[in-house]
Amino acid sequence: MNAPVFSNHGCRLNAYETEAMKDLAREAGLTDAVVVNTCAVTAEAVRKARKDIRRLARENPGKPVIVTGCAAQTEAESFAAMPEVTRVIGNTEKMQPATWAGLAPDLIGATERVQVDDIMSVTETAGHLIDGFGTRSRAYVQVQNGCDHRCTFCIIPFGRGNSRSVPAGVVVDQIARLVDRGYAEVVLTGVDLTSWGADLPGTPRLGDLVRRVLKLVPGLARLRISSIDSIEADPALMAAIADEERLMPHLHLSLQHGADMILKRMKRRHLRGDAIAFCREARRLRPDMTFGADVIAGFPTETEAHFTDSLRLVEECDLTWLHVFPYSARQGTPAARMPPVHGAVIKERAARLRAVGSQAVERHLAAQTGRAHSVLMESPRMGRTAQFAEVRFDRDQPEGRIVACRIAGHEDTHLVAA
Repeated sequence: MNAPVFSNHGCRLNAYETEAMKDLAREAGLTDAVVVNTCAVTAEAVRKARKDIRRLARENPGKPVIVTGCAAQTEAESFAAMPEVTRVIGNTEKMQPATWAGLAPDLIGATERVQVDDIMSVTETAGHLIDGFGTRSRAYVQVQNGCDHRCTFCIIPFGRGNSRSVPAGVVVDQIARLVDRGYAEVVLTGVDLTSWGADLPGTPRLGDLVRRVLKLVPGLARLRISSIDSIEADPALMAAIADEERLMPHLHLSLQHGADMILKRMKRRHLRGDAIAFCREARRLRPDMTFGADVIAGFPTETEAHFTDSLRLVEECDLTWLHVFPYSARQGTPAARMPPVHGAVIKERAARLRAVGSQAVERHLAAQTGRAHSVLMESPRMGRTAQFAEVRFDRDQPEGRIVACRIAGHEDTHLVAA
């Protein structure tokens, strides 16, 4: 039997939802369709989605093309205007069984062409639809969706809606089932993860969820949390960092910039001093902690001095894994109306920031030589340390298992096991 062709763009949450849509499409009996789950984080992401839609339509002639995701939510009519597109469905609609039932082959022409409702009216998230996704060793579990904050550069709240949380009991049950299926590591994921619980009875915090998972699922070997806003790290989370060995010593931080003035113009909730203080405290509590970070280069009004503050932040926070984003204006955001930085300057600054990031990775990897690590095997000859560094082996290891090794050295961006 034929099956729909799915193409995923963007974040882990989108990938999680793509797996859920595969189940929904199968249950609805949808075959011979193309489904593109788009990302709206940058103008470049939207451009890539359009290019992918045109390519998939050429490669799958005659098949209906269904477009969904954040870009479809924020720019529904523009995607509907593409001649290749058959249907546009919103981020809420894509997670509803009734939507997919209406897209079944015998009904493909019977529903409205654009099914995108007001995302701001959504009060629940569909975290119960699938028991995570990922490799055979690591699963990702959605615990939160949406965002209540309005950073001036960000379109995502308009694609995802306001923040809403998956109840802790549902999360624990999901993770327990994943452990029963043999997963050694679970990653908690969401759009604004540190806002988890604000809409639940008793307003629990992310640290409470982490503590509850580790207590109630004793068979879980490793728990990770994805990108967090460090200024919202709660006391229970900091305590878990200090004394929960099964919580991995790797945090990805939504820092965005190193200059206070730019942070204020971004409407971020922290200043550079807050970021530095958090990293120092987290590393005091957990000396083997490593940090990744999102950093934007070339935000409107950014001067060379502002940019230098971002370069310095890499060292002052001792960041290792950088995700560098050249600023890309998103129509409808306040930042798009601010005085822009020239495109060539943005590109040059992003390259300099990536170079500093590469040096940070080199330092981290070099420091691991001779050290012992527990490595979760993602394939027979590749796994990752607790700090998420990639380790290569010269002989096969049991996939999905945690193995002990000593590091002999490093090559490029990975460690080499002895």
